[in-house]
Amino acid sequence: MARFVNVAIGQLGPIARSETRPQVVVRLKALMHQASAMGCDLIVYPELALTTFFPRWYMAEQAEIDSFFEREMPGPETQPLFDLARELGIGFCLGYAELSLEQGRAHRYNTSILVDRAGAIVAKYRKVHLPGHAEHEPWRRFQHLEKRYFEPGESFDVVQAFGGVLGMAICNDRRWPETYRVMGLQGVELILIGYNTPVHNPPAPEHDDLSLFHNQLVLQAGAYQNGSWVVGVAKAGIEEGVDQIGGSCIIAPSGEIVAACTTKGDEIALARCDLDLCNSYKRTTFNFDVHRQPSAYGMIVERKGVRLKADGTLFASD
Repeated sequence: MARFVNVAIGQLGPIARSETRPQVVVRLKALMHQASAMGCDLIVYPELALTTFFPRWYMAEQAEIDSFFEREMPGPETQPLFDLARELGIGFCLGYAELSLEQGRAHRYNTSILVDRAGAIVAKYRKVHLPGHAEHEPWRRFQHLEKRYFEPGESFDVVQAFGGVLGMAICNDRRWPETYRVMGLQGVELILIGYNTPVHNPPAPEHDDLSLFHNQLVLQAGAYQNGSWVVGVAKAGIEEGVDQIGGSCIIAPSGEIVAACTTKGDEIALARCDLDLCNSYKRTTFNFDVHRQPSAYGMIVERKGVRLKADGTLFASD
């Protein structure tokens, strides 16, 4: 019996700093209605989908920072989205800033949740690869203070949902092959990734013209090398003066883009994802049990970065 999941990209255009959560939820609900009308089982929203991308500003007051975080999910302002999902019988993946009290201490994460067609949260993921910097760098045209405002997550877990094996990642995670491989080793069949990616990279402006290419490159490579569907969803357009890439797309296990958004505003695109298409890649070219050689990969987890000798030359290996 074939296993199909009709997946919708729920791309967002810019969210102004002054825009309230209820206003954003209205936009999310409108996209959900469109996806449901087209027979979708699941809609995927971007990273930090409830607010503007606030790490672009240096803020010293914790109360101001925390105004961008959710203390409960669902909360009073997000409950209508869960109610609509249950009413329509459609699941969703949502990115947001999470403030969690754990053993009496506040923790802050860049988080995504997976919600099933009954409106219940079935999985949570906390962003592992936090980009940017932790201290005020006023020389930048805009800041990227994720390392200041968030703690990193600890794992890439998968869940049985929507008839298959699903996983989540967020934005910068998509650039790291370990993200996909750890989930690939758990048999992942559908990976959901939201992002907010500026066109301009202040520390490396020579990359600016390649931002969209790099986005597609890593999503397609991750899909093909792990025999999995990948859904990448942007918050796009010029948001508070910062131009963010679009490029939202759905990629098959072959690495081919099968659906994509064409604007940088609120938009859906959709694909009928046959999860069984993963099998021909997982059982042949990327049959891990047959072809992987973990004994040769030890340096991946033993080292964080490149090791240099005192004279600045590289160690070949230890």
